[in-house]
Amino acid sequence: MQKIYSSLTLVGVLLFPATSFATDISVAGLFSDRALVTINGGTQKLLRVGEKTPEGVKLIGANSNQAILEVDGKRMTLGLGQGTSTGGAQESGGAAKVILTADSQGHFITTGSINGNSTRFLVDTGATTIAMSSAEAKRLGLSYQNGERGYSSTANGIVPVYRISLNNVKVGDISLNGVSASVHESPMPVVLLGMSFLNRVNMKREGDSMVLTKRY
Repeated sequence: MQKIYSSLTLVGVLLFPATSFATDISVAGLFSDRALVTINGGTQKLLRVGEKTPEGVKLIGANSNQAILEVDGKRMTLGLGQGTSTGGAQESGGAAKVILTADSQGHFITTGSINGNSTRFLVDTGATTIAMSSAEAKRLGLSYQNGERGYSSTANGIVPVYRISLNNVKVGDISLNGVSASVHESPMPVVLLGMSFLNRVNMKREGDSMVLTKRY
């Protein structure tokens, strides 16, 4: 009988491998070489550079502007009030998602990438496409002047606008290819994460948080 139980236990281990869960991380405070983080909605933890939480979140570096965190060998950069979800969702066959935290003005700002180059996004449901300044487009290495040219009316007058397609846009674990964007020949403090990206995710507001889940 003991041998039968042992065999059943072994079969159970083989048929049901350990489940990988997502880790939700948000940054509540930033200091020199320290960061105040919230993990999976629990109690805030003050991490010093080099420290690692039981959930596997390690602080690589921090200053008053941002924190560099590492989870399962993957590094991410988060600003004050920003959050993300890493691991678990894709690995278990579910949809990729990211959790954003509103800043003091109610804006959702997060760090992501365009064509593999890091940038900061402001979620803007009023923007038809991802929108950025020509200066940011140049920094990202985009050949925007090859795009379709048009014009836009701004507070500074009529300015040229170029419509382009971005090879890849990534926010947290959500990665989308072929995303429409517009490049404006006028200053913009941040890249607007508009509906050309947001139409391809599900958005759910939960208090001061917004959950984006990839649809297709």
